[in-house]
Amino acid sequence: MHWLAERILFHVRRLELLNAGERVGVAVSGGIDSIALLRVLLELRGELGIVLSVVHFNHKLRGAESDSDQEFVGALAREHALEFYCDSGDVAGHAAEERVSIEAAARELRYAFFHRLLGANRSGLKPDANDPDSRGPDGPRFQKIVTGHTLDDQAETVLLRVIRGAGLRGLAGIHPTLVVEDEDGEVCGEIVRPLLTTRRRDLERYLRELGQSWRDDATNLSTKFTRNRVRHLLLPLLEKEFNPAVAETLGDVAEIARGEEDYWDNEVAGWMGTGVHWSEPAWAKKSELVQIRGNGGTQAEAGATLSDLKANIGDVPWLVMNASVDRLWLLGEPVAVQRRVIKAIGDEAGIPLEFKHIEEIVRFAVQEAGSGGEISLPLGWKVRRDTHQIIFETPNRSEVGPAGDYEYELPIPGEVTVCEIGSTLEASRVAANAGYNPEHLLDGESLHAPLKVRNWRAGDRFWPRHTKSPKKVKELLQERHLPRAERSLWPVIVSGEEIVWVRGFPVAARFAARAGREAVAIVERTIGSERL
Repeated sequence: MHWLAERILFHVRRLELLNAGERVGVAVSGGIDSIALLRVLLELRGELGIVLSVVHFNHKLRGAESDSDQEFVGALAREHALEFYCDSGDVAGHAAEERVSIEAAARELRYAFFHRLLGANRSGLKPDANDPDSRGPDGPRFQKIVTGHTLDDQAETVLLRVIRGAGLRGLAGIHPTLVVEDEDGEVCGEIVRPLLTTRRRDLERYLRELGQSWRDDATNLSTKFTRNRVRHLLLPLLEKEFNPAVAETLGDVAEIARGEEDYWDNEVAGWMGTGVHWSEPAWAKKSELVQIRGNGGTQAEAGATLSDLKANIGDVPWLVMNASVDRLWLLGEPVAVQRRVIKAIGDEAGIPLEFKHIEEIVRFAVQEAGSGGEISLPLGWKVRRDTHQIIFETPNRSEVGPAGDYEYELPIPGEVTVCEIGSTLEASRVAANAGYNPEHLLDGESLHAPLKVRNWRAGDRFWPRHTKSPKKVKELLQERHLPRAERSLWPVIVSGEEIVWVRGFPVAARFAARAGREAVAIVERTIGSERL
């Protein structure tokens, strides 16, 4: 057995990435990484007891070259007597229709194909003659699809997240497995990355020793893409000038971060069931509403009030429970535990807590009871303390209208208060070099005033500055692991028909401030605090 195959076998078995009896589709583009993955798994399939097939998606973007890639991969599958599943899509047409970049459109169609082969996306891409149906006679064609993400890809991802700012969850990088759910929310398979501990140069050496050829894609050399600049400029510089094993070091960081997050997730789950207590607020109890008639209200008014309250609660069911935590217990724990508990309460309740909010709550908890009344949090939540408890109080839904979509005009210059998120957004004209964070500056001459502030809607897409391509806002927020409640009200700013700003992300690439031109700064202020 080749030394590289033996090392990958150890990694696969250690993480239980592939199991005996599984039908596995190998995603092969024709490049070094995927061809090496296929050849390694061919060498290991007897040891692992798996059944292999080849999966290829033709993006039809480079004309004859794309077709040649497909022919090359298909010939390799035939050479090794493997079933070959191929699909193609109108990537350019999809990009135009969805108003996304070519790269984003290609990935969407490719992964839709993978999901369909796993039985998750039965109404996805139109199948071609080579793939008449996504399911075999006994279910999905595959239990796993493996891709050729390498240690180099992992190091690039961790570096990008460090540069842009990330906590432990972000530093976890590319996960070895990605669970895929079907249309009913049931787990139907996994996308697996067996090469995350393997360098690309080792894969190339392996292929050369085998005498195995591959296909090159010139777009992977273009430094106009941020990831390619990290790959071809930053990582080589770090290896040469600072640490020859920097890729392995960054890979270790990702694995450590994943282990830490798994541990903390388990710990937090225990605290949420024991140390944190949830109770129904008085305003949500029917008995409280009966008092309306005793105060001069009619039966009809009481009935209407009860009906309105039920509607309000139905709109935001996650906002009808208060949370309390034992103050002495919390203060007796290390600060890491304090932060995690507070963040977990926010996640469970749908409160968008940033680090500054968490630190404010920690400081508030330490102060003597009675030394200050309460602090305000986003979405109308409040935190109180007494001698024994820290109490998170949900906003009173009997005093506010139903939750749902919102939209407000934002003049330039000017500001607007968005009650649904408990924030004020301000747009001001500034010089591009006035000391503001350039990630929050828009080009004033490219905007159509007034702007609109609203929550994101299904189908919205956004292209943050310094990223490779546009993505669905839904996907951007899911990658942040935001609670559903918080995601649904997440604010965006629209100019004309285009989203130019999304909270927590750099401004839109096409609308970023330009040197020598007037800029527009977007500042969000949350009740009780401020944030950019």
